[in-house]
Order: sequence, then structure tokens, then C-alpha cells
Amino acid sequence: MRRPVLTRRARLGGAAIAALVAGTAAFGAGQATAEHSVPHTDKEIPNLTQVQDKIKAYYGDTVTADGQHYASPDSNYARQVHGIEAKARAYLTKALAGKRAAGDPKPAIVLDMDDTTLLTYNYELQVGFAFTPESQDKYLASTDMDPVFGMNRLVNWAHDKGAEVFFLTGRKEKQRDWSVRNLENVGYGVPLDRTHVYLKNKENPPPYLPCGATCTTTEFKSGTRKHIESLGYNIVANFGDQYSDLNGGYGDRTFKMPNPMYYLP
Repeated sequence: MRRPVLTRRARLGGAAIAALVAGTAAFGAGQATAEHSVPHTDKEIPNLTQVQDKIKAYYGDTVTADGQHYASPDSNYARQVHGIEAKARAYLTKALAGKRAAGDPKPAIVLDMDDTTLLTYNYELQVGFAFTPESQDKYLASTDMDPVFGMNRLVNWAHDKGAEVFFLTGRKEKQRDWSVRNLENVGYGVPLDRTHVYLKNKENPPPYLPCGATCTTTEFKSGTRKHIESLGYNIVANFGDQYSDLNGGYGDRTFKMPNPMYYLP
């Protein structure tokens, strides 16, 4: 999922930003609730360097000879992802097994891109957890992100079992060719044309989104899922690393992928 510049990344890195969002998000007309209060002292704020160190340990930070950072397939992150995938496979085995009557909607799965199907870890370390649209464009134009461990195999398996596969990302429309190239190169062997890969187009928003160019992430994602279902599909599973990927309905079951690196409302 592409991150809006200001709301996502004024950016203190993963758990730290989540804690700060929880701490500063909202005051009522009177006093703030306990979970939405401004920190009284620095002791209530996670130390940024320590949070980043924990993130690296969780991903099993592996540094190559040329200084690039990659997540380890033996990391706690990889183990957690594999556990989610196992639950998804068990669920989809049942969801895709039944026979459909004539005229029934075709089963489909919808997946976010960044940190759901493609792992941004190397990019995040390159930019020091400081996202900018310019750095993202430069990275995507020249570099393929690794697949999230095992997700390419899960997606290909679900497609072979009869699920139509749709990718739904907040990346910009101008990033389409880079995104499709990346998915193809890391083993997503499913249709990746414009009818299967949805990106955010603020310049020419689709007519099925009433919010147009002003959609929130939840509005964009849920509105697009509604559109997909209107085409004759039943979304049996929706995968995302942010709750804003999953909220808003139009999906029988949601699968939340882990991501402590950033928070997207």
C-alpha cells in the first residue's frame, strides 16, 4: 500500500509511530480519553532507536556485502507470516471446494501490495524508515522488492484452485508498470492486466468511487472491492497489512499481515 506523505510518514518508524498515533490522535471537546492522551513525559514514548533495533531483529536483518538489508526466511516475521498463510490456505481449501450453481458469483481473493505481497523492508532500510514519494518512485523504477515469504506460492495455489486474484494497492497509477514487473519477476503467476491490478488514480478517479480523488484509504479499498463484486465475483478473502486495507466490508474473511514499520489510517 502506498503511504500518503503527511498522514503516514511524518514518520517515526513502526511501533513508535503507532504509539504516537495512539497517544495524540484525538482530543474530545472536553478532556482526552486515557488511550488518546498526549504523553506527559518522555518515558511514555518508545525510544526511536530501540524501536528500530527491535524491528530489525524481528525481520532477522541480513546485510549483504554491498550494504543492502533483507529480511531472513528464518526470522520471527517469516514464521508469523507462514502461520497466517497456513490459516488462509486451510480456510481457502474449504471456501473454494464447493460447487457453484449457474449464475453464482465466482470466488475471488483481493490482496494489497506493499507488505502484503511485496516486502518493503529493503526500501525502508535504504531510506531510514523515512518514506517520500520521490524515493519510492526511484526505488520501484529500478528495483524489485522480494515477495512476502510464501505469499506468491499461496496466491498461485489459490488461483489454481479456482479463485480469481485481484491486487488492490494505494500505489499511484504512474507506478503500474513497475509494480506489475515486480509481481511477475518474483513469481506471481496470475493475470496482472488492468482488470486485475487496481492502483490509485487521483488524476482520473474511476466513476464507481463517489469520493473521487479525495478517497481515504478505507473508502478507496472498500469501494473498489464493492466494484469487483459488482462484476460478478464474491471476495472470499481479503489480505492486507493495514486495517485500512481490510475495513469497509466486501470480503467474507480478512487476513491481517504483520507490519511494524509504519501505520496507515
